[in-house]
Amino acid sequence: MDRRRPSALREWSLVAAMLALAWLTRAVVLSALLLALLLWGPPWLMAGPLVLIAGDVARSVGGRGPLPGRAVRPADEPELAALVADVAERLGFREPLLVRIVPGVQAALGRTRVTGVRTRTLLLGLPLLRALTEAQLASVIAHELAHEQHIRDRRATALRSAHAMLAERLDGGLRPLAPLAARLLRASQPLLWQAETAADADAARVAGTAATDQALHATSLLDSAFDGLGDAWLSELAEKDQYPEDFYDALDTALGDPHVLRRAVRAAADEDALDPYAAADHPPFDRRTAALPSHTGAPYGAAPVPLRTAAAVERWCVRQLCGTDWERPEGEPDERVGDLRPVRLLDLPAERLHELGDGISRHLLEATRTDTPAEAVAATLDAFTDGTLEQLARRLEPGLRRAPATVRPALTRTVLAGAVGSPFAEVLRAAGWTYSSRWLNTVLTSPDDDGTVVDLTELVSDAVDSGDPGPLRALWASAAPKEQAV
Repeated sequence: MDRRRPSALREWSLVAAMLALAWLTRAVVLSALLLALLLWGPPWLMAGPLVLIAGDVARSVGGRGPLPGRAVRPADEPELAALVADVAERLGFREPLLVRIVPGVQAALGRTRVTGVRTRTLLLGLPLLRALTEAQLASVIAHELAHEQHIRDRRATALRSAHAMLAERLDGGLRPLAPLAARLLRASQPLLWQAETAADADAARVAGTAATDQALHATSLLDSAFDGLGDAWLSELAEKDQYPEDFYDALDTALGDPHVLRRAVRAAADEDALDPYAAADHPPFDRRTAALPSHTGAPYGAAPVPLRTAAAVERWCVRQLCGTDWERPEGEPDERVGDLRPVRLLDLPAERLHELGDGISRHLLEATRTDTPAEAVAATLDAFTDGTLEQLARRLEPGLRRAPATVRPALTRTVLAGAVGSPFAEVLRAAGWTYSSRWLNTVLTSPDDDGTVVDLTELVSDAVDSGDPGPLRALWASAAPKEQAV
């Protein structure tokens, strides 16, 4: 790590403080439960809390259950295996290494034991394997393997684990102790960021600066699209006992839409800005790319690494995303698996795709106590004027009340933009506007000769940020029903 690394005493003190704070709330609750059982309950009931404590300790110290992902066998995927071996050789990585493919936009290096031998497990997300060139994928692999050189001693590992545990407890509602937790997280965060930028530097040395920069960009956009469009597809189809068998093809195709790409860029930037407790263990994207050293790197290819078992891997990953591990029962037709029916997103009409992921917008009528989309949008615009916009956002998403004050404005913007965009689009559609994107229902083209294109989600976001709904009102006045536009 950095030559100015703090003393062992300081780092171990940070580890101890973060672990103590992370365990404090749970310890208090369990202690109160044990005391109550000791005073008023039968002795045998005390076994329950003790089992919970033992399980928590075992999970923190010991194993983490079965390995995630699908195993990659060198005989099945020789090109991928050869790339991993080549990157490991260039980094001087000598430990036994397993490679497993996971469904999401993920790359990570974990530790496990195989027949008693300490082994490293490299997880690679299928979206990365599909989208990244060989050079970009080499950069991702190099980054993960390089961590062993920058976070390999016990106190560095303990610091990362304690930081992650405390950050997770904050997500669970450790609000009374949040100020103290934030101070500890902020004190430990630079050490984690130094390790990340050092691993980025090694990745640039192996794969080249250009490939590393491109890999960071592509991963960020894939992650945003996966969390945005992908999660909406999965949840909406699951409600109808369906699953998207062409999920990954559809995601790749959607990212070719400039409107989807623009939305993903903005979502990634917003995500980088939301870190009220210094819980992020990676530096902001712009900071990472700016810190990359200049290297040519090895001559890796400009096309993705071929996956010979791609079809089987994709089917397995889609099943995992659907939250099931189902197999086709004997005698059941191929087109139906378990209780889920396949749907091809690329074959759906645009109208059906636009229905997927409407999400919170369905609640706008209820939150505004109105009967039509036009009335709901009019009520929202009135909320800008009468100062009740934040109250409206809280009716849409009650959890905003518990959000840290520093990020509440950004979350309010996200909630309102997601809720208002679709109803507003319905009003514009009735006025002759047409959809500009097959994948997004809030990007529309004007019926006028100038063919103006507007992204309603972006317009609402900008209005909330600036407090100026002027552009929204002008658009509303040109398209709303006369009784609403007055």
